[in-house]
Amino acid sequence: MADVDTAKERLRRFAEHEAAGISPLYSHLAGHAAEDDDVAALLLEAGTGGDAHPNLLLAVAHRLIQAEPIHPLSRYYPSLGGMDGVDGATWPEFRTFLLERRDRVKELLRTRFTQTNEVNRAAVLYPAVARAAKEAKGKVGLVEAGCSAGLLLGMDRFAYQYRLPGGEQLAAGPKKTPVGLHCAVELADGAQPPTVPTKLNVGAKVGLDRNPVDAQDDDELAWLEACVWADQPDRIRMLRTAADAQAKDVPELVAGDAAGGLSTAADRVPEGMPLVVFTSHVLMYMEPEHRDEFVTALGELAGRRPVWWASLEPYEYGLGLVLPRREELAYASTARPTVGLVTWKNGAPNGQALALADPHGQRMTWLGA
Repeated sequence: MADVDTAKERLRRFAEHEAAGISPLYSHLAGHAAEDDDVAALLLEAGTGGDAHPNLLLAVAHRLIQAEPIHPLSRYYPSLGGMDGVDGATWPEFRTFLLERRDRVKELLRTRFTQTNEVNRAAVLYPAVARAAKEAKGKVGLVEAGCSAGLLLGMDRFAYQYRLPGGEQLAAGPKKTPVGLHCAVELADGAQPPTVPTKLNVGAKVGLDRNPVDAQDDDELAWLEACVWADQPDRIRMLRTAADAQAKDVPELVAGDAAGGLSTAADRVPEGMPLVVFTSHVLMYMEPEHRDEFVTALGELAGRRPVWWASLEPYEYGLGLVLPRREELAYASTARPTVGLVTWKNGAPNGQALALADPHGQRMTWLGA
């Protein structure tokens, strides 16, 4: 990241466009940090420009408060049992807490990454992955790039309830499962509801991450929990439930970056099995050249076997790389990521915009592509 002003702008945008109306605590903290040179400057310690996202700073703070659960600041953190809403003391308490632990904060910012395993995102990815599996006409191998702990690779074992306009509901997935996800679906003009099968025919699961996380390790699970917004304890409970479920269906996790390691991860899937590669809020953290390299790697892989790419990414960083000039999808104006599906034919990508979704998967507008 270039300078403190850039960090402050990221914090401001996060407060006003990502956390506003969703997380009162994080909107408040990021908004104040955007006006504070000392706190904003901490983001400069993050490993690369793409990693210097407000989520990382807030996750580091969350992790440190987890380690000091009786600190007065914890009363603002529902994840730690706090019951107090934001008030005039919240920001001064938070600022002092961080700056008194400046060295530890910097260390975590340098060595950790934002690794949010937002389980409910599976609800908005599921229709895209299911469409790809239907087109594949048989078992598919799931490959999640930027998988963190790979919890979303369990999407074939989750149950889904989609609430449509007028009260109609669509159900998908197995009936007996500890992980049940809900998503409200709005329909764009002229769009028909998504098709969601009761079963996803998965033959292999592989996760790819530069720093894979073992969700069965208590310390690593604590970091995953710290990456969840602290005033949304239901999301943390769902994370724990999915981590427990994963213990019975552990995917193979491969260390490597999204572009350079994609071929290695794909090789773990039986030869000839079609691949569904999916990403969820991963490309937004990459530098532009790395995003291009990832799409190139997908195309090269598609030259050797059938490949689909299902994505939940801000349009500018995801689907827009292969389906340009769809300004109505721009994250800069919608503040909603796009659910996209891309296939390759004769070396050329063919992209479809399927939905606009909320960042954490609780709601989507189905476009009916």
